[in-house]
Amino acid sequence: MNSAPSSDAILRRLEWTVIRRLDGLLQGDYRTLFRGAGLDLADLREYQLHDDVRHIDWNVTARLQTPYVRQFTEDRELNAWFVLDLSGSVDFGSQARTKRLVSAEFVAVLARVLTRHGNRVGALLYGSEVDVVLPARGGRIHVLTLLQRMRDYQPKPTGSGTQLHRLLQAAQGMIPRRSMIFVVSDFISAPGWHEALARLSQRHEVLAVRLYDAAELELPDLGLVTIQDAETGEQLFVDTHDKGFRERFAEAAERHEQQLQEGFLKAGVDTLELATDDDLVDAVLRFAEMRRQRSRLAAGGGLPAHLAPRTSAHATHGGPT
Repeated sequence: MNSAPSSDAILRRLEWTVIRRLDGLLQGDYRTLFRGAGLDLADLREYQLHDDVRHIDWNVTARLQTPYVRQFTEDRELNAWFVLDLSGSVDFGSQARTKRLVSAEFVAVLARVLTRHGNRVGALLYGSEVDVVLPARGGRIHVLTLLQRMRDYQPKPTGSGTQLHRLLQAAQGMIPRRSMIFVVSDFISAPGWHEALARLSQRHEVLAVRLYDAAELELPDLGLVTIQDAETGEQLFVDTHDKGFRERFAEAAERHEQQLQEGFLKAGVDTLELATDDDLVDAVLRFAEMRRQRSRLAAGGGLPAHLAPRTSAHATHGGPT
């Protein structure tokens, strides 16, 4: 009987098939894509056009009645954290790859890309609670440890389903230094997660990586099947040949999709959609383009409307949305 490939074998395959391709496609972009934000406060000065509005010091601005921004000493070393939902629902996959496998490969690729360029990565693993925390470190061995912990992780049974806000609240308390945070989840969760996600993004740069499988959006015609909730164990016997049932399923999936996108919008974070049949290179390139757009937005962000000069009838409404 053939045993499952080791974590080292999986990482070597990803380094050869994915990271090697990324090296050719991204070339010198690594330095700008994965550079720290600069965290040490150096000085305060008056706001100027094209300053990043996120650096406005609101206390000083209110006291002096003039917009002031914080200036930081540049920190080129980036701390990145993977906040990982490994609850039962991520074990679903209608084809060869499950959401958990896609999550593990995406995390391994990004973690290796980051650590190869001198950055550190850490991780929080959640099933029904946050019971694994890997401190931020560098090096290939650390990436292997992270990949192995993800592969070995088994969530404890729970009848309450995923409480994603608990994972996000834990991340807020456990990650003190400003970092880049990847929240990797299928976001099949009890309500309330978008408020916790918004609070997390107030201090950190957050990317929500949403995992999904096509069968979760549109149920295929498979005849009589038993559907089981991966987290509660509840089973339901359904006839997927029934067109009316498939239509009702699609309508419910569309409602869930709308609620999900509204949650991301309320949280104000960038989102990367990652399907079980996605190409990892394409996914990382989509992230890279998102990072570039965010950098351009920060460089060209205008002053918020309530602080903009009132000398013109056409007041600007700049700044990130």
